[in-house]
Amino acid sequence: MTSDHYYTAQPASAHAPGLVTIFCGGRQLHCETDAGVFSKTRLDPGTALLLDALPEDLAGPVLDLGCGWGPVGLWVACQRPGARLTCCDINARALDLARRNFARNGLDATFVLGDGLDNVPETFAWVLTNPPIRAGKAVIYRLFAQARQRLLPGGSLYAVIRKQQGAPSALAYLRGLFGDARVVSRGGGYWVIRAGTPSV
Repeated sequence: MTSDHYYTAQPASAHAPGLVTIFCGGRQLHCETDAGVFSKTRLDPGTALLLDALPEDLAGPVLDLGCGWGPVGLWVACQRPGARLTCCDINARALDLARRNFARNGLDATFVLGDGLDNVPETFAWVLTNPPIRAGKAVIYRLFAQARQRLLPGGSLYAVIRKQQGAPSALAYLRGLFGDARVVSRGGGYWVIRAGTPSV
């Protein structure tokens, strides 16, 4: 037994390779997964709700914050060709899987290993995240604050959180941080929250 979870930088869990298929429009994206990463057996329902909530005009520089094995970034790269993806994660195993999954499916992104945005120098029009709830509120709110600092004017953060795991308090925090935050989708006990920066 190990105490690894998906926010572990270097998982020690024994490898247990798996395969997940994402349906992306008329295309199937086949993705490798493994032990020690989030949702290794399927596209989790929170992530699916987040993807369904993303706007049609999503384009430009996009950060997949805490990318895991890559489902959010892969979907965006496939469905929003005007997006320029950066994928980051603290979990080295997860980031390696994401890198391989993009290559496997002929899609492009930049990959950055690190805690939150510590090693990410760019600014973004969009930050997308299914945050690591098990890491605790302090970690999640720090990620939100980092995202706020890196968003371009008029940029948006989209985050999905289960209601019973802190979505109402996260919404209140994001309203204080951004001034503008609202729930754009609900389903299966999850909330998708959009927080936006002023245009000027």
